[in-house]
Amino acid sequence: MAGRWMDFGHFGARGAPGCEALGIALEKMVTGISSPVDSDRGLAARLRYLTASDAGYEAMDRAGVHVRPRQLMAWLAEEVKPRKDNLARLDAAYWDLRRRNVAADLKRRLHNGGRGTRVEINPVDQSRVKRRHQRDLSSRSVNVRDLGIWDRAVDAWMEEDLHELDAIWEQICQDHLGTDWEAYAYVSSIGWAA
Repeated sequence: MAGRWMDFGHFGARGAPGCEALGIALEKMVTGISSPVDSDRGLAARLRYLTASDAGYEAMDRAGVHVRPRQLMAWLAEEVKPRKDNLARLDAAYWDLRRRNVAADLKRRLHNGGRGTRVEINPVDQSRVKRRHQRDLSSRSVNVRDLGIWDRAVDAWMEEDLHELDAIWEQICQDHLGTDWEAYAYVSSIGWAA
């Protein structure tokens, strides 16, 4: 969705495509273990989370963690620490599983019992753009009540489908920003209190 920003950044504006900002805002809603994976506490917490369900073992498999049960038991008992490459894979598996587990909760939170979610849209940073080339843009706040759009957005985010996120962002802008919608194809950030 290039809109009227045919050559974005040519005059010095800074920002990101709205679809990327939407994905980043969704990603920020995923919280988890704050201890690093290479700390004893962080590793133990990730291993407990991953070995608590079949979904955790599937996440480890997707991340390339292929060890014998005996090795996994040694990790769980803290007798042996995984190699650096396996630590990275365990961390990736953990965050993959967290994202999958919170997807349904994200949809519920964004639906907000049918009330939707208020989205704060911060326009591109034009501080480096000469005055004559600046657009008259301000932060916008819109309430997105279209519940189907939140399901689509979370699904696209999970699948890392930027094309679908772009279509969703365009729909949000067209439905809520009126004729000025193309000016928000690129933004500094978006956020919400969901």
